[in-house]
Amino acid sequence: MSIYGVEPNHVFLSVRLTPPKSEHRSLELVRLHFNGVSKWGPSHLISEHKFVVRAASASPMGSDYSEQLQGAKKPNRKSKRIADIDQDEIEDPSLLADSDSCFCEFNGVQLHHKICDADSSSPDFSTQESAKRVDFPMILLHGFGASVFSWNRVMKPLAKATGSKILAFDRPAFGLTSRVNAIKHKTPVNQDSKHLNPYSMMFSVLATLHFIDFLAAQKVILVGHSAGALVALDAYFDAPERVAALILVAPAIFVPFAMQSVVKENQESSGSNTSKNLFSRLGNILAKFTKNIVQAIVYTMKGMSDMISSLYKKALSSILRSSLGLTVIRMVIDKFGTRAVRSAWYDSNQVSDHVLQGYTKPLKVKGWDKALVEYTVALLTDSASESKPPLAKRLGQISCPVLIVTGDTDRLVPSWNAEKLSRAISGSCFETIKKCGHLPQEEKPEEFVDIVDKFLRQVFGVAQAPHLQVVS
Repeated sequence: MSIYGVEPNHVFLSVRLTPPKSEHRSLELVRLHFNGVSKWGPSHLISEHKFVVRAASASPMGSDYSEQLQGAKKPNRKSKRIADIDQDEIEDPSLLADSDSCFCEFNGVQLHHKICDADSSSPDFSTQESAKRVDFPMILLHGFGASVFSWNRVMKPLAKATGSKILAFDRPAFGLTSRVNAIKHKTPVNQDSKHLNPYSMMFSVLATLHFIDFLAAQKVILVGHSAGALVALDAYFDAPERVAALILVAPAIFVPFAMQSVVKENQESSGSNTSKNLFSRLGNILAKFTKNIVQAIVYTMKGMSDMISSLYKKALSSILRSSLGLTVIRMVIDKFGTRAVRSAWYDSNQVSDHVLQGYTKPLKVKGWDKALVEYTVALLTDSASESKPPLAKRLGQISCPVLIVTGDTDRLVPSWNAEKLSRAISGSCFETIKKCGHLPQEEKPEEFVDIVDKFLRQVFGVAQAPHLQVVS
């Protein structure tokens, strides 16, 4: 080996290596990246520091051999795919961010969020700048498996309707918020508090309150969709003086996500003979296992965690954190992920590739599966919720204005569930959108914004705004 040139952080070398016995060609390595290394043994440089080495030889054998030295993957090796998404294992979710994405740190977690200000003019609106109509900004809370993406079509129109800022953020385990190790990354909220699980409901509530301070607001309007409605309600009960109004969209509070329609659709497309083969039997076992997990989550979501024994919760948690549990999570998302999105719409044919990509993009982030497991475990073992009265008994204590919106053809959380919730909350407004599924803000954005605008005019006595054009 001889050195024949030096540049900052690079050394140009001439090295002769002996390939496997079947070949006796010499391989000339012409560029070797290093960083403060004083030992020049080739094995030291390559094995301990994994430097990037480029081979001058163009022979197939030489190329493969240099890649083996670097520990690089062969070009023809295909990456795994979940829900038709390549598992790129991206360490930093911010690499997938949009131009209007923002990140802030809260208790050691990088929270991805977006802010839309009514003061920013945009051709997407059919009206010019309007005066501020509502004194409160709005925070949007997405549901299970969703993200900030689910609010994209209504953020700007809502900003115009309120004349205030609209903020949406990704809760831990979803979207582009960082995936952290729940065990190693537990951080105290203050010196007197216990360590807080970043995937717990309490963390989401505190993150919501953090964003209220972030917006420099005394009060905000909380909008929660599906499971996000639970976060909105818990935030209200934790700090009612900070919430001006609640808007609950297809709230998953009394009734669980019903996966039957998705499973049925999958079974119908499988063929008539599949029930007799081994894979079908394994699928049935997987379905029963998943059903038990979902039922446990449902009881917890409904404030009925006392119906589940602590031993059963611990057993489920252990299984979920095992290799088997991780495999189940990946199989469920792979099998039913995109189907669940389509099933959430009244007309599944209207679900575009853009929508599917918006929901599946976070699957490129490394550790998405483990984060989802930790979120599920946190939901099952939420001791903070167990110490509180059942949610059904606390609904009568809500004193702020409440709007409940649902689609009449919601296959995941039936519309009668939302109607039942509206009867439990005294004085709440209830609105149903025709020919709409589980995602009114995506499937019927114009009607959704009109309903919200009407509600705001009623409760805050503001003047009617001009017609608002949603973002397509």
